[in-house]
Amino acid sequence: MEKIGHRGAKKELPENTVAAFKRAFERGADAIELDVHATRDGVVVVHHDPTLGSGFGGLRGQAIADLEWRALAAAAESLSTRIPMLSEVFAVVPPGGTVYVEIKGAGIESRVAEALSETRVRCAVHSFDHAAIERMRELAPSIPRGILIERRDEDIDAAIQRTRARDVWPAWKLVDRELIERVHGAGARMIAWTVNDAAVARRFAADGIDGVCTDDVRILD
Repeated sequence: MEKIGHRGAKKELPENTVAAFKRAFERGADAIELDVHATRDGVVVVHHDPTLGSGFGGLRGQAIADLEWRALAAAAESLSTRIPMLSEVFAVVPPGGTVYVEIKGAGIESRVAEALSETRVRCAVHSFDHAAIERMRELAPSIPRGILIERRDEDIDAAIQRTRARDVWPAWKLVDRELIERVHGAGARMIAWTVNDAAVARRFAADGIDGVCTDDVRILD
């Protein structure tokens, strides 16, 4: 079972920061999961929300998509709140580590594909926006793709077919052995998010899940 640090080691350090990602690998993560947007001048950056929060001074509330990278980089009040470029995160991934990139920004698929083409780090993409994953299939078919699922009534089989997804990412409360077997039967892998209970993680492992995304990889020891 793959151990994946959700936004890095967010129980110890600010999420989606280089320090948090580095710590996750130090704690035994096989992979990290992160969120990306793109600046107005096309730089792919790692941040969850589309707008800036209270740690960014006068830029609070502004959309990342409306800002140039230089202004965004200078805006953080401390290193702990600084938004990194995706390429900066790649620099701290150890040999054999994987980066799962969740596409958050709208219409940034070509920027993401370009950024991933420039690294030797093992990467995959996923999103709640399955149309974005379909576009990634066209733009960069060699990059593994995934679809995020948060409702029981979603047609997972159809979504796998449309996107040719390798990975299905359901919310952990949706996961049971039947769903794992169904996804495997469709030729895909399953990664549950966000699992913060060690007993739940052990149950999923026993049921044959392929990966668990957690806020603290230490619970998976």
